[in-house]
Amino acid sequence: MSPVVTLRSPDLASVFGEHFGYVWKSLRRLGIADSDLEDLVHEVFLRVHARLHEYDPARPMRPWIFAFACRVAVEHRRRARHRLEIGGVETDPPDPRPLADMQLADAEERALFKAALEALDVERRAVLVLHHVDGVPVAEIAHALEIPVNTAFSRLRLARAQLANAVKMLGKREVRRG
Repeated sequence: MSPVVTLRSPDLASVFGEHFGYVWKSLRRLGIADSDLEDLVHEVFLRVHARLHEYDPARPMRPWIFAFACRVAVEHRRRARHRLEIGGVETDPPDPRPLADMQLADAEERALFKAALEALDVERRAVLVLHHVDGVPVAEIAHALEIPVNTAFSRLRLARAQLANAVKMLGKREVRRG
C-alpha cells in the first residue's frame, strides 16, 4: 500500500513572497494605473488570505491568485470611472541608452499593443492575458474565474477579435498622424 499524502494549504507569507511580483504585473496588464498598484496588490493578498483555507493544493496557484487580481481590477475600474485623475509623470525611468531604429519601432509596437489591450473590457482582457501571456489553459482559466469553459473560450475569441480591431484602428490613426 502506498502512503497517503495530505496536501496542506500554503501559508500567506510564502504565497505573498512567491507571487507578489506576479500579482503586480497582472494588475498592470489588467489596466491598473501605477499609482493604484500597491494598494490593489495588498487588496488581492487580503482576499487571498481570507480564502486561503479554500485553496486546493492539487491545482496551480497562479490561476487561482489571478482570479482574485481580476476581480479586484474589475471592482476598481468600476469605482475608478467616477473619479478624476490628473495624469502625472511615468513611474518607469527612461532608458538611458540611445534608441536605434529597431528599438524605436519595437517601442512603438509595444505602445500600440498596450493601447489596443486597454481598449478591451477587463473580463476579456483577463482571459487573454492569462492564456497568451501566462500560458494558462482555457479550462484552468474558467475554473479560476468561476465561469463556464465555453464562456472562457468565447471571451478569448472575442478578446482576440477586439484586440485585432483595436490594433488596426489605432494603427490607421498613427499613419494619419505620421
